[in-house]
Amino acid sequence: MTDLLAQLVLIFDGINIWAALCVTFVAGLMRGFAGFGSAMLMAPIFAMLFGSADMVVTVVAIELIVSFQLFPQVRQHADWKLLTPMSIAACAAMPLGVWLLASVDKNAIITSVSAVIVLFVLIMWTGWRYQGPRTQPATILVGAISGAMMATTSVGGPPVLLYLLSGNDPPQVNRANIVTYYFLTQFLLIAIVMASGVAGINALIRAAILLPVMVLGAWVGGRAFHGIGNEQLYRRVALAILFATGLFGLLRGFLMG
Repeated sequence: MTDLLAQLVLIFDGINIWAALCVTFVAGLMRGFAGFGSAMLMAPIFAMLFGSADMVVTVVAIELIVSFQLFPQVRQHADWKLLTPMSIAACAAMPLGVWLLASVDKNAIITSVSAVIVLFVLIMWTGWRYQGPRTQPATILVGAISGAMMATTSVGGPPVLLYLLSGNDPPQVNRANIVTYYFLTQFLLIAIVMASGVAGINALIRAAILLPVMVLGAWVGGRAFHGIGNEQLYRRVALAILFATGLFGLLRGFLMG
């Protein structure tokens, strides 16, 4: 038992493991309820705790398993004609994101991902929606931007979310498209990052330790999605949490800079 605890301290770099567990559980609630928000919550905090490269693998590995959990529930509602070219473009752009991950300073990545989160929340709060057509070139461009962002920061959701939520699809289709997109892209991202050597095996071990908490949170969140009718209340709370997380990361980046 003593050896196990010592190994956990080493893997978590001496940080308070309870902080990581709490963040992971809340992230699971967000992912299970609406299909988004979990990576945006975990990314800036985990980058501070584990480093930017290990953060990407840890966050995406956790997200991938949750995607496996949620995908069977939503696959019949997904728009495969839209998601297929978007996912292919995302995967093609991932090597560029991994190169940036290996080249850019950790604090710059924390500041960047925090800025993306704050901007995304502000856009969602204003109610702005993409008004252009969902053409194949637009779909491919959104996928490529998302893939590069995902590989660099683990947060590739904002461009895809804003694009997918721009239509008139019912909530169950939006949720299915978001979950399916992550399901189709995350495995390859982990393989590319690990093969590049910028992240070590401890990143996957952290993910395995945190995974049960994420799965529990996603299960509770999924139950809430079917049992609570006030989706707007949840969305406001989720966006407030994400905004506070992004603002904290921005302030930390400015102070560290």
